[in-house]
Amino acid sequence: MEVPIIGSDCVKWFNVSVPSTTTTTTATSPPFAPPTQDASSSCTINGDPPTYFIWRINKSCPNVLEIVEFCSFAEFPRVGLRIEFATALSPYAYICKSEVSGNPYTLYALTVAGVAYLIRLTNITNYGVCSVFPPNEVVELNIASYCDYGAITAISATNGCLVIGGQDGSVGCFRLGMLDFSTPGFLHELRDDSSFGRLWSLMSRRTIASVKDLVFLEIHGRKLLFVLHLDGVLRVWDLLSYSKVLSYTMNTSTSEGARFARLWAGETTNDTNVVPLAVLLKPNSEVDGEMICLYSLHLNLGGKPNFSIEPSTMNISVEESAIIDVKLSSNKMWILKEDGLVLHVLGPSEGGELERCFSLHELFVAEQLFQSSEHAADDLFWLAHSLYPSAKEQITSSVTSIFLHKLFLPDVYHNPVLRATLQDHNKHFTDSEFHSLTADAMKKEIISVIEHEGVSRSPLSLIYCWRNFCSHYMDNWCNKNGPCGLLLDSSAGAIGVIRKSSVSLLRRLEDIELLAFGCFDELGETASSRINLSSNLEREVLFEVLRCTNSLSQQIGKSAPALFYQSFFNQTSISPEEVVGSFLKILETRCTSSTAVALHVSELGVDAAWDKGVGDHKVLRKFSTDIFLSLHGLYRKAVTWDKVVDVILKYLNFLVPQKIENKSDYKAVLDIRTGITVQVTSQVAKVMFESALDILLLLSYMMKLGGQINMLPEDVSRVQLELFPLIHEIITEWHIIHFLGTTPCESPSMEDFSSQLSLLQIDSSANRRSWNGKLGKCDFPLAFILLLDHQNSFECVVSRRLPDPSSIIAPVHNFTSWIVWGRSEDESSSFSTRSTMLSLILLKHGQFDAVEHLLTMVNQNLLEEKISSSIQGVNNEWCTLVHLLGCCLLAQAHRQAPGTSTEKKVNEAISCFFRAASLHEASKSLKNLSCESGLPHIGFSDQTSPGAWKLHYYQWAMQIFEQYNMSAGACQFALAALEQVDEVFGSKDTSSATDFLSESPIIAKGRLWANVFKFTLDLNHYHDAYCAIISNPDEESKYICLRRFIIVLYERGAIKILCDGQLPFIGLAEKVEQELAWKAERSDISIKPSPYKLLYAFEMHQHNWRKAASYMYFHSAQLKSEADLKDSQLRSLALQERLNCLSATINALHLVRPSSAWFAPLLEGKSTQNPSKKARINIPEQEADDHLPPQKPDSCMNIEKLENEFVLTSAEYLLSLANVRWTFNGIEKPPPNLVELLVHSNLYDMVFTVILKFYKGSALKRELERVFIAMSLKCCPSREKSKKHVLLLTSSKDEVVRDSVDVAHHSKGNDQWEALEEYIEKYKCFHPRLPVIVAETLLCADRLIELPLWLVQMFKGTLSGRWGMAGSESSPASLFQLYVDYGRYPEATNLLLHYIESVASLRPADVIRRKKTFAVWFPYTTIERLWCKLGDLISSGHMVEQCEKLRGMLHMALLNHFKQLKVDSDDVRASATT
Repeated sequence: MEVPIIGSDCVKWFNVSVPSTTTTTTATSPPFAPPTQDASSSCTINGDPPTYFIWRINKSCPNVLEIVEFCSFAEFPRVGLRIEFATALSPYAYICKSEVSGNPYTLYALTVAGVAYLIRLTNITNYGVCSVFPPNEVVELNIASYCDYGAITAISATNGCLVIGGQDGSVGCFRLGMLDFSTPGFLHELRDDSSFGRLWSLMSRRTIASVKDLVFLEIHGRKLLFVLHLDGVLRVWDLLSYSKVLSYTMNTSTSEGARFARLWAGETTNDTNVVPLAVLLKPNSEVDGEMICLYSLHLNLGGKPNFSIEPSTMNISVEESAIIDVKLSSNKMWILKEDGLVLHVLGPSEGGELERCFSLHELFVAEQLFQSSEHAADDLFWLAHSLYPSAKEQITSSVTSIFLHKLFLPDVYHNPVLRATLQDHNKHFTDSEFHSLTADAMKKEIISVIEHEGVSRSPLSLIYCWRNFCSHYMDNWCNKNGPCGLLLDSSAGAIGVIRKSSVSLLRRLEDIELLAFGCFDELGETASSRINLSSNLEREVLFEVLRCTNSLSQQIGKSAPALFYQSFFNQTSISPEEVVGSFLKILETRCTSSTAVALHVSELGVDAAWDKGVGDHKVLRKFSTDIFLSLHGLYRKAVTWDKVVDVILKYLNFLVPQKIENKSDYKAVLDIRTGITVQVTSQVAKVMFESALDILLLLSYMMKLGGQINMLPEDVSRVQLELFPLIHEIITEWHIIHFLGTTPCESPSMEDFSSQLSLLQIDSSANRRSWNGKLGKCDFPLAFILLLDHQNSFECVVSRRLPDPSSIIAPVHNFTSWIVWGRSEDESSSFSTRSTMLSLILLKHGQFDAVEHLLTMVNQNLLEEKISSSIQGVNNEWCTLVHLLGCCLLAQAHRQAPGTSTEKKVNEAISCFFRAASLHEASKSLKNLSCESGLPHIGFSDQTSPGAWKLHYYQWAMQIFEQYNMSAGACQFALAALEQVDEVFGSKDTSSATDFLSESPIIAKGRLWANVFKFTLDLNHYHDAYCAIISNPDEESKYICLRRFIIVLYERGAIKILCDGQLPFIGLAEKVEQELAWKAERSDISIKPSPYKLLYAFEMHQHNWRKAASYMYFHSAQLKSEADLKDSQLRSLALQERLNCLSATINALHLVRPSSAWFAPLLEGKSTQNPSKKARINIPEQEADDHLPPQKPDSCMNIEKLENEFVLTSAEYLLSLANVRWTFNGIEKPPPNLVELLVHSNLYDMVFTVILKFYKGSALKRELERVFIAMSLKCCPSREKSKKHVLLLTSSKDEVVRDSVDVAHHSKGNDQWEALEEYIEKYKCFHPRLPVIVAETLLCADRLIELPLWLVQMFKGTLSGRWGMAGSESSPASLFQLYVDYGRYPEATNLLLHYIESVASLRPADVIRRKKTFAVWFPYTTIERLWCKLGDLISSGHMVEQCEKLRGMLHMALLNHFKQLKVDSDDVRASATT
């Protein structure tokens, strides 16, 4: 069986070109030497140790020669040499040890143009920086120009000599590399008689057939050249004397017309002096196929040595062109063909010539990837569907996991093949990118390809996608990794296959593999003795049992073991026991359920589903009949089932990993032998696992049949009690062994400090450094870590050469024995005990996923062992196992991204640690854990009580969770430790508990409660954190936690939780207030939220209204001092915030009784010496209720003062919005320039608010007059550009700086008239003379201005002149007087005439009232003034006509008015006398 050498597919090539001086032939020129074809071979440089060279020539790159150098005691090299020639190469190369000083090796090669090269090679690693061979290391010989032999038909070489065979039958020996071209003796032509003349020589050449093959062989120190001619003549030449020592004509019965093509020679031995020869010939043109004839060359050393050839007695027929390579040793011949490998044992044996056929690795890969048959992948789908009939996601996940597992098996995974397959699916990588991919990254790339092709499809379509991917993989395997030669080390007996991009060795099959493959006749005596079969009957019973298991496995399909194997990784969805039950159901029904039928119809169509159902039914009936008859035949042969069970039990004991006594201190290294051991171990473990599964299925099926096959209840009970537990343990052990041998290691996490340290390669051996960087790569399974761990090595066969096929199995037995049983001195009593040691090794190297799977498997097995015993006994170290499992789960959760799976692992880790602490004598099991595992050491005294131990363990677990920043788990163990403290100190042995803790109970509890506080605070569980604070019995620790609590709440923006009234401040209200005040005093004023606001909210919830007001007022004062230093925009924001503070202060005082609505301002004093001391803000002791002192200091703030400050601050804020910088100091009275600034900025609402707040009585009227005068002046067009008025005083530079004017404020826009109308209507109730002030101001500013109608209407009022011009201060008479004073005589005359006419035209009802005393009044003095003014204008000759007209109208009106007054007076007297 082939075993790929790990790393041989990952070679990085150094490309070096060969300088050429020969003219390059064209592509159309006929070849002078044998044309290029796929070829490869190996060369062994004997030494200690020997060095192996492999060379390859590929038709796809005909001018490139690949060379790889390796040794068996080192790992396969990661670099190789790729030599580029100018022209294509003939399929031959030879590498040997150089006999001259300088470069250690010599290479001979020949191009198809007839140019021979000798290249002196050094170590391949030296060519990393070289692109062209130095000229002094290359010797070039153009044979075509040097001699005339015709076309070259054969070539061979040995150290110091290159031999060619010509088409004319001549043979020329060139001392290439030893002599100069011009030196005599450089070329020597081998002839039958060198003394004849040239003419005879030419004639004799024509009688010799062309040379077909040349072989060098050294026999007893003599270098011999074997020359095979086309006509079957074999000549042997001695190169020392250049003489012919033998000429022989092949005597095969089919030699007539035969064409001889190839010659192979074996090696002689000192005992027999016989050299085996093999000749390939084609009998004649009428016969299809070819034939290998075997001959024996005998050497007689008595006297003069002579040679003789024994006629052929063995002919082997092969298909034409099917042979790839043939290798002979002294007693074996290996024939590599396209379809397999054949071994012929030469010489006498018990059965004559022994022939063995081996399948190539292609068949194994195809079987693993479900490519061995057309329906293999479909069978996997139907089996998966039977396991998960209603879970599409689980089918998809299971199928994907199986294919990924198969692809990354060490003997399936191949770097160039996988890369080519990904390229077929449009996934392209550079060399560096692809080689840098880890196993996990590679899996993600493959999954992305599958998901892209099978997106939104059914599970069956997913199977087709995987089948297509694996089909491409197999095609690329055959194209890029097909066999092209054999590797043979005759001295060691090693044989291997050279492939296009990898190398593999051959091994013999293990005994269990022979049984599994049905090769019962080849089973050796050793295996029979191990199985302990006492008679031929038992042997026949065993073979019959194995035939039944083979029948079952064929019926259920080859994909069943894969599904069963995968079930160990997803036991949460389906357990292995459930998988076996499903398999039994399939054996009974073969997917005939309604769900399966419906799926068949939906996926295949009605017709195809019907045909499949009929076919499955026929197969099921035939299987049921055959297995039923086979089991009955087995029963009849064994007579009783008890005998069958005995034989199966012996077979199962044979499947148990063999225990080998091993006391060696051998240290394994990372070399080819180590890789081969791991590869073979995984192959054997797979067969063992499947064999145990087959027995489990057979026994379960037999129990199902029960009485139908005469199986008694006693037999069933024995199977359940004796065999099933043993089978489960065997399956578990071989599953773990296979898992370790096939699962790639995890790549180290860069967050892990220990991993980073190891990557730095500090204090590590060269061997450790060589594999430390391989972690995470696809070709580095977990078993390498176990093998290479320097403290846990096993005995290995030490050899400096490649292992022969038989010696490979011994290290596998040692390795499996070491995994399961350990070394003899380890004294491990069970595999579960051993698993903890393996886990420690893996944990040391960060393999957490592997440790979790390993320990989970063993833990599950332990649970079953608690019910029934096993061959290895019940494990008594469960505590260590669950402890390690908890550590592993915790480390995994730390490395993963936060999510659901992380929380699950954390919870499982918590459960494991609690279980470990609760087990009996846990302290004894855990105290000896190795510190080298990377786990924190659990240090404690052996004399501690169980309770004290548990307390210590809980604190240790708490620290581990804290170290990984997993506060939830740490909190649980802190709480558990608190409970344990009570138990420890509550016990009678209090003194020992005190000694153990080295602290008092209160301090211990305080420390643990502080930890609970920290963890809950980290989890943002603020209520729980506060509960931990109030539960802390240590006062000092409590206050430290309280301060930390407040600081963290500030940092996280969650400080409001202190003010929502939900936390019970039991005895801590004062402390909380002090901490908040301390924080407020030392915090920047711009911090959000403001600490003083929080203090305000805190005090409000505590009903301390006055304290709340004082804190908020203090914050307002801080804002005032800060606002003066800021620019305009920030200042406005600060003023707005200050207004909010003052408003909150006023609101808080309104909640207090009016007599107590005051507070003393806080005294600010910053503490700079010791921040840990309490706040230096002196808070007066103020009560929250009505029982307050009746007297208050004059410096205290009350609502009135606060309202004053609020109004002034509002004015400052509005001015800041208008870009006017202004401030104030006192609050008793506003600065004198405030009103003018507000008016000038059109802030009229604020103006009147300030006036009404600070002025009363005449002062109020005076300020109102000043404001309305200023507003009136702003309405005058003639005064629009005026910059100064007597009422608008110039402000001081120290108090205000005007930045801008005319800022729009009012809701009606910039219309000053509308503003004047609005505010005079609103505030004339405070000062009735305001209309007069406004009108007079307007007329004074512009005598010709037309007073607005709304202002005139204010003078006229609502009486319509019934009583003349009488009224309040703003009466018609006032308006009339203003008209007269400011020369508006027409308006004055019209106004007077209007009211006179109104009095004269009263209704009858009003006439009665008019006739009363003092009922009608007119300003006669003013009227007289108007009359005089008109007269003066007429006298002066100014506006004479208009004035006379007005005077005439006035005269007529007054005349009528006086007449009416005369009548009314008479009526009044008359009524008085009557």
